[in-house]
Amino acid sequence: MKTNLRYKFFFILAIVLLCIYGIIGLPKSKDELLANWHNNIHLGLDLSGGTYLVIQVQQQDAFNQEASTDADLLKDSATKANIPIGEVSVDDAKSLEDAKSVAIVVKGVPSAMAGNFRSLVTEKLGEWVLTSQNPTDYRLTLKPTEALALWRNTLELSKNTIDKKVNALGLTEATVQQRREESDSELLVQMPGTDDPTRVKQIIQTAGVLELYDVKAGPFASREEALAQQGGVLPVGTKLIGQASPAGVSAKGGGVYVVARTPVVRGTDIMGATPQSGRMPGTFETAFVLSQEAARRFSDYTGSHIGKFLAIVLDGKVLEAPVINAQISDQGVIEGQNSQQESKDLALNLKAGSLPASVRYEQESTVGPSLGADSIHQGFIAGIAGVLAVIAVMLFYYKKSGINATLALVLNAIILIACLSYFGAVLTLPGIAGIILTVGMAVDSNVLIFERIREELRAGKAIIPAGDAGFGKAFLTIIDTHITTVVSCAILFMFGSGPIKGFAVTLVIGLVANVFTAVFVSRFIFDWELSRPKPVAALSI
Repeated sequence: MKTNLRYKFFFILAIVLLCIYGIIGLPKSKDELLANWHNNIHLGLDLSGGTYLVIQVQQQDAFNQEASTDADLLKDSATKANIPIGEVSVDDAKSLEDAKSVAIVVKGVPSAMAGNFRSLVTEKLGEWVLTSQNPTDYRLTLKPTEALALWRNTLELSKNTIDKKVNALGLTEATVQQRREESDSELLVQMPGTDDPTRVKQIIQTAGVLELYDVKAGPFASREEALAQQGGVLPVGTKLIGQASPAGVSAKGGGVYVVARTPVVRGTDIMGATPQSGRMPGTFETAFVLSQEAARRFSDYTGSHIGKFLAIVLDGKVLEAPVINAQISDQGVIEGQNSQQESKDLALNLKAGSLPASVRYEQESTVGPSLGADSIHQGFIAGIAGVLAVIAVMLFYYKKSGINATLALVLNAIILIACLSYFGAVLTLPGIAGIILTVGMAVDSNVLIFERIREELRAGKAIIPAGDAGFGKAFLTIIDTHITTVVSCAILFMFGSGPIKGFAVTLVIGLVANVFTAVFVSRFIFDWELSRPKPVAALSI
């Protein structure tokens, strides 16, 4: 009996020490203790202050890009299949409302080749619906199921990309979530403790699309000069790209370049990026690494284009156009960043990937930390008042056994806060409400056990059998009530918004901790009291 209690004691002690370590670590001073507390307990936007943004994803950009890519694919496929086509253009969506109405317009298909053209569209562009405008002209529109899938994927990719960017900035528990129903295009970005929302907006807005293009001609002083040098019409399969603006990274050589329409390396080929110091003191650059497939493709290209120019393009602007001096495989360097911060931001954007569509800021609100301080103070006062009232009632009604319940209650709170720290969860006002409700649930569990023991004592059982029966019979009731509450919390977490999820998380953690403290710890205290050398004549309950 005593050996078993000794093992239980050390197990409970280990749990307590582990929880205390998770909350405050191993501080060597009061300042370090306070610092560890603030670092381990993450406060939400409603408590710590910060900024939240409402961002609208311009879905029409993704639809237009999808149509442009498939239009190029259609032209190339028609050329390879020897199907003459007069003109292929894209009827762009001009606004969010008509995003799904984007279309590919094809003109000048010979009537004799209509059957071959239809077969080609079915084979290469199965997600598009082909309709005939007249014997030689056609219009392609996205199937409703494909349009809906593209809409959802664009929103989800935008959400994931923005989430990577804001969290890579080191913001404490920044969250990105859809604002309303699935068909909505707005995202809510919450950034607790953010003191520079302007920089965050700039990082989000920067697409970070790095592309490497084969340079056909240039640089030219202007677009007009570039067109004039090409006889007024660009060669097939080429386009013009200008240098970066003065506010960005300055392009080497300057001017406008005629480049191949299809890049050698796309932004999706970037596997990683790292900021680093340049070769010259005081300069900065960003190194990037390509995927295995892109590295093979890039190696073949650079090996066959030694001595020619390669345009490094970021967000549609030429950063630099160096000469290829040797074969390059899986990595490269972007030079010319003006500061270490600029190099870090560029690396962040390259790693996070590009947004599939542009974004527009609908709303920006800042919550002052004073509101959070007031909320914390009021919540703390409410919690302390509730706990003290509960403890007073338990001590008055159950006498010395109330001390048992009080110790279990304190340990429950320690375990709950430690779990929030270890899981990196964010404590919000609804979360505090969940903690306070947990206190009530913990007391309820102890009341069930104590009343069961009282019933057994009234029935004439001895103290030890009455305690065993009380804990045994109350256990199933406690498990039943806790499981039903956990199921309710799971539903709240699945379908609720951010504040509701915070409430559900703290309540579930508290419930799990309560099963341990009310059943295991409280039972240990009773057994320890009854195992003392001096016999217990009556149980103070």
